[in-house]
Amino acid sequence: MRIFQKLSTAAAVLTLGLCAATSAMAQGKGLDEPFRDGYKKALAGKTVGFIPVAFGFDLAIGWHAGLKKELEAAGMKVVVRDPNWNTNAGAQAFTALIAEKPAVIVIHNPDVQTYAKLIKKAEDEGIYVVQINMRSAQPSTAFVGADWVDIGERNAEAVVQACKGKSNKIAIVQGAPTAATSAYTLKGVENILAKHPEIKVVSNQAADWDAAKAKALTQTVLKQNPDLCGIIGFWDGMDIGTAAAVKEAGLTGKVYLATSGGGEQKGACDMVKSGAFDLDISYDVPTQASNMAAMIKWLVQGGVKPGAAKQNIYTTLIPITKQNAAAEGTCWKLAASK
Repeated sequence: MRIFQKLSTAAAVLTLGLCAATSAMAQGKGLDEPFRDGYKKALAGKTVGFIPVAFGFDLAIGWHAGLKKELEAAGMKVVVRDPNWNTNAGAQAFTALIAEKPAVIVIHNPDVQTYAKLIKKAEDEGIYVVQINMRSAQPSTAFVGADWVDIGERNAEAVVQACKGKSNKIAIVQGAPTAATSAYTLKGVENILAKHPEIKVVSNQAADWDAAKAKALTQTVLKQNPDLCGIIGFWDGMDIGTAAAVKEAGLTGKVYLATSGGGEQKGACDMVKSGAFDLDISYDVPTQASNMAAMIKWLVQGGVKPGAAKQNIYTTLIPITKQNAAAEGTCWKLAASK
């Protein structure tokens, strides 16, 4: 009954406002926009904390730049806590941020468990948590990120097609096995391989998002399988090492390499143009940042209790190939974000 009364009152106020606006317009007068002041007041002075897995790489820098551009213009403050790949430091930073009571915390989970209890604690204390790209086992009010199963399916399908008439031997270079990203991407790969029993996976190993490890793993696989026809990598920042091993073996253009990433110019488009990657599926970091900022603006205006909703925004994927890698706008530039 109370909700109905509130809605009725709001409707009445809106109706009166529209009637007044109509009258003013008829007299050729300027109008105060009725929702502008409330919007500005709701956002002004609010703090958004951002904890990436590390700050010094394209994804984190791009997300941060996009959040600052959208949120600081609206009177909000964006602060960064950089754990620099250290999960203990990340947990400490998260704990400290909760004590500072920001309106929102944006978290890039290193794995499914490390921040799970902290996510719940933050939302129990009235702080919205937005997860970006890598999920925790603990859901939060919002997740913005790639559809990893879709990425796995697309990359696997591309490799299967590239291997037709060849050895049908492929390798998989995972990220961190404890990260949801790896598990979901692997599921997508498995979905496609289940339809292609002719494909033989000769190696399926984790490089823990480390380019040096990816290179070492790939070097060993290529020595043991010089007729390898395809590799499915799980992140282009790591697969720079994978591509380097392929090049050193003199197999660039012969071993099809499919990966994914944030769509940064040097890390994606330039690598595809050079032939290092054959396919790089971009989840487009600037769009993800814009999606997060829009969600944050909506949340802090009130009406949704932290943790009460569990919403998802899967970002549109952009397959980067030789056909579009040189086109303006396919990738974004890190230098511009800095």
